[in-house]
Amino acid sequence: MQSTINKPVFFISSAIIVMMVLIGVVFPQDAERIFSAAQGFVIETFGWFYLLAVGIFVFVVLFLAISRYGQLKLGPDEAEPDYSYLSWLAMLFAAGMGIGLMFYAVSEPILHYSVPPEAESGSFDAARQAMSITFFHWGIHAWAIYAVVGLSLAYFSFRYNLPLTIRSGFYPLLKDRITGPIGHAVDIFAICGTLFGIATSLGLGVLQINAGLNYLLDVPQTVWVQVALIVVVTGLATLSVVSGLDVGIRRLSEGNLIIAVLLMLFVLLAGPTEFIFRAFVQNVGTYLDTFIERTFKLYAYEPRDWVSNWTLFYWAWWISWSPFVGMFIARISRGRTVREFVVGVLFVPSAFTFFWMTVFGNTAISLDMGSAAGAISQAVGADISVALFQFFEYLPLSAVTSTLGIILVAVFFVTSSDSGSMVVDTIASGGTVETPIWQRIYWCSLEGAVAALLLLAGGLTALQTMTLISALPFTVILLLLAFGLVRGMRADVARVVEHRQAQPAIPRRDATWQARLGSILHEPTEAEVLRFLDSVVRPALTDVCRELSKRGADASVSHDEDKGVALTVLAEGTRNFLYRVSPVHQLAMAFSAADAARPDARRRQIWSARTSFSDGSRGYDVMGFSKDDVLADVLAQFERYQILTNARSTSLYAASPDPD
Repeated sequence: MQSTINKPVFFISSAIIVMMVLIGVVFPQDAERIFSAAQGFVIETFGWFYLLAVGIFVFVVLFLAISRYGQLKLGPDEAEPDYSYLSWLAMLFAAGMGIGLMFYAVSEPILHYSVPPEAESGSFDAARQAMSITFFHWGIHAWAIYAVVGLSLAYFSFRYNLPLTIRSGFYPLLKDRITGPIGHAVDIFAICGTLFGIATSLGLGVLQINAGLNYLLDVPQTVWVQVALIVVVTGLATLSVVSGLDVGIRRLSEGNLIIAVLLMLFVLLAGPTEFIFRAFVQNVGTYLDTFIERTFKLYAYEPRDWVSNWTLFYWAWWISWSPFVGMFIARISRGRTVREFVVGVLFVPSAFTFFWMTVFGNTAISLDMGSAAGAISQAVGADISVALFQFFEYLPLSAVTSTLGIILVAVFFVTSSDSGSMVVDTIASGGTVETPIWQRIYWCSLEGAVAALLLLAGGLTALQTMTLISALPFTVILLLLAFGLVRGMRADVARVVEHRQAQPAIPRRDATWQARLGSILHEPTEAEVLRFLDSVVRPALTDVCRELSKRGADASVSHDEDKGVALTVLAEGTRNFLYRVSPVHQLAMAFSAADAARPDARRRQIWSARTSFSDGSRGYDVMGFSKDDVLADVLAQFERYQILTNARSTSLYAASPDPD
């Protein structure tokens, strides 16, 4: 297969990534100092910006859900979802799982409990605060970041016919300039942020795998063992790309998810079950109670390192992961309304994550307060990567559960690397999904190399620093995506209203008022509408198509599954022109109680020949038009399309002389 790379994006993003990594490799003695200084500078200077931006993301997606924009579809108005509601929710649920939940499920609640930002260490207040903070870091805020990217990708790809890449979200702001240097810069920052975010996850994964192998097999916990693990797992991810094991990897991921749920249920039953359910309810209440306060809490009056080590790192990590997760949820969400998307993406994965964190976190805190007598806190404080395995020691079948934990992390590792390389490759190819294998191998190998080199150069601090730095410019991009999304939706709502209120370009010309009244009272049948489409609409659209093709346009007339007929004119960099007329039916008006009481299947149906257009909105009834009337209406809509899409000053389709 021929290379599909977008050369400016591919080479510049690769150069930036290599240059940033070489800083740590070339200056290994000073790496820790350099990374710490860089992290401190970003936090001191831009920490407030991260918190404010994430607060804006939460507000924007909630506003889109509850406003009139929530009714817009991710695709044409008549588009149906590609997946059933339960299947879609299940895939969102799967997207919420990953290495992070395995790594932090025990360690984060225990660390907040033993070293709280405000409460007394080891107290009941510290336990309550620990779970509230954990919910805050893993809840709605994280998924609001993903929702901004996912909504932007889905909306402008499925509704505007633009490539499935980050730059497409800038279309309302830049129009055709998204194909130029600004669009390249957007995709470059997206690639850099995504790659460093995935590298951070891979780094966390090998730390935990190494800790598990040390627990089970006494494998030493050294950086070289961790680098070897990265090489092995990256090799497996590369093998999956080369071998085309998409089905196998997908089944492995589904099996991994089942194992994760079974492991959670085991902990739920083996641990303090009643306490876990009571704690879950109270944790949710505490989280909601402190939602606004924590959203903007930066400890400005009482500075402390805690917020940079936790909240700001998480926000940067979620931002760097947003192209990855956002593209996944965009691909599975075609046909959903904006409101369905926001509710599903924000609340379903968050609810599962809250329960997961409660099962592991509250059980760990309960054990540490009781039988462990502080041993879990002490072990986690010494080495965060051993938290899960130290926790399993206080439950039955610890060897089995620890083995399952290692397998879960390893498979999440492989699928994250494989899927991440595909997403980065898609962005670097300008939205092309079918790309040569060597390109995916390149990005997969680069992800592993970055994770390994940063671990050698500065350990977890280096990974966190690169995530913070690379996420900073992409935060600006996300804010612009949110603005462009609102602007694009506002324009589409205005067009929908315009089409709903619009009258046909050609008024009906009835000879007398009696004839007009007869036309109003006439209730066309399905057969009449289909004859009208076949004898009037199709010939008119065919004539327009033939003329457009003579003038260099890529036009076609097609037949829909619902027996409608459509004229499509393909366009680059924007949505296609579409003029579709479809047979549509609705219940006839009931003039008596008997009519109203009948089941819908037995009520009379009124049929019409209704238009729809390229923005997905449904137009008006053209039943009864003559062929000349349809021709005039198509031309009027095409002229409106040219104006609304900011077509070039000289129309492409009028550039050639009239052949007649």
